[in-house]
Amino acid sequence: MEEENQKQPKEAGKFIKIKKFTFIMGIFLVIFLTAGITTIALTFGDEKVESLAPDKHAEFEKLYSTYDKIKDNYYEEVDEEKLVDGAINGMIKSLDDPYSAYMDKKEASSFRESISSSFEGIGAEIQEQDGQIMVVSPIKGSPAEKAGVKPNDIILSVDGKSVEGLSSSEAVLKIRGEKGTKVDLSISRAGESEPIKLTIKRDTIPIETVYAEMLDDGVAKIQVTSFSEHTVKELKTALEEMSKKDMKGLVLDLRGNPGGLLDQAIKMASMFIPNGEVVLQVEDRSGKKQVEKSVNDGELKIPVVVLIDDGSASASEIVAAAVSESADIPLIGIKSFGKGTVQQAEEFEDGSNFKYTAAKWLTPEGNWIHKKGIKPDITVKLPDYASLPYISPDKELKASDSSSEVKAAEEMLKEAGHDPGKIDGFFDEATKNAVTAFQREQKIKETGTIKDDTTVKLMQVIQEKILKNDTQVKKAVEVLKKEINK
Repeated sequence: MEEENQKQPKEAGKFIKIKKFTFIMGIFLVIFLTAGITTIALTFGDEKVESLAPDKHAEFEKLYSTYDKIKDNYYEEVDEEKLVDGAINGMIKSLDDPYSAYMDKKEASSFRESISSSFEGIGAEIQEQDGQIMVVSPIKGSPAEKAGVKPNDIILSVDGKSVEGLSSSEAVLKIRGEKGTKVDLSISRAGESEPIKLTIKRDTIPIETVYAEMLDDGVAKIQVTSFSEHTVKELKTALEEMSKKDMKGLVLDLRGNPGGLLDQAIKMASMFIPNGEVVLQVEDRSGKKQVEKSVNDGELKIPVVVLIDDGSASASEIVAAAVSESADIPLIGIKSFGKGTVQQAEEFEDGSNFKYTAAKWLTPEGNWIHKKGIKPDITVKLPDYASLPYISPDKELKASDSSSEVKAAEEMLKEAGHDPGKIDGFFDEATKNAVTAFQREQKIKETGTIKDDTTVKLMQVIQEKILKNDTQVKKAVEVLKKEINK
């Protein structure tokens, strides 16, 4: 073995020399090939790369080009993040859908607050419609409700600045603010020839969504004002409390409820519908339908009626349609708002998000109520004075004034039992006498003018009269008593 090993080195040396030469030549060959490929790539690179890997989003070339031109050549420094936000916002707006919207970080944070325990503002659900900001419904007990804001009001301006063309999230940021601060709104309302001017003091808006009370003869009334994270839990608690008070029938009040979370609506409807019955159908753009059915341990076994109005929208309409078609529960009030679409939200890493309409929702029987609303089984309107506009306590109404606020005050005085003479919007002697009589009755300083305490007390009297003469609740109680006494 040693001899063989000794012979081999000579041959091995020869072999190594040959390999070195081959290796060096190989390196030169690789260099030449690489240089050639690089030259070709530099000369024809765009076309070659494009043909091998076509751009998946070539349609965005204009967008990228515009962004680069503005960023590099605009006469002032630009905020790149603002440019991107604007591009996304423009894309969403082009859908021409009031329920699809982009929210930057600030707007998204504000939105998340609105479904949490509380936030600060005036308390009104709004949406963008045809370039205008429309009120869906004020929140129960909120400054907006107390100020007389109504469903379908169009907000024209906030603090003197037009909101036309803004998205709903942009308008929310202008309206919302710290507790104790004031905001001036100009509102257009159907039937009013002039805009209504409102000054509303912002406050903390608690997201308590369920309010229960016992009426007469074992009838309970539970009002659900929106559908947030804990609404079903709140409703179950309210039902337990009413059951302890010997509840025999239930008025479920969904008036002024602008909607909210879909899962809460499905769970709530399930409480009143036999197990396994259809709650709603969700239809995507291909026509594929997903059927949501009731899941419960047994629905409520007492007579129920549901109240709806033109402020009942979205999730509240899902509940109303479901209990009507799958449980034969009667609906009382006036036609609902008419929102039959489902939105989906997508979050970005920086905290911004966008929501878009992903599907239609259909009633158990397959009806699409979008822009049509739900007609109640029994139509009952509230008294006309329930629609009287808000009068700002800061504004003084006095002799010789002529305005829509004076006309509203005259109508309020009449309903309060004090004759203001002809209701024509002119503050004459008869109006002054009615004001003085009202002030004497309420033990307020007799000034003969309407301002501050007089205005507040006048609107309070009307609100109490509305609650006392709630024609819709009275009809609901009447229907329930017939069922209870069968």
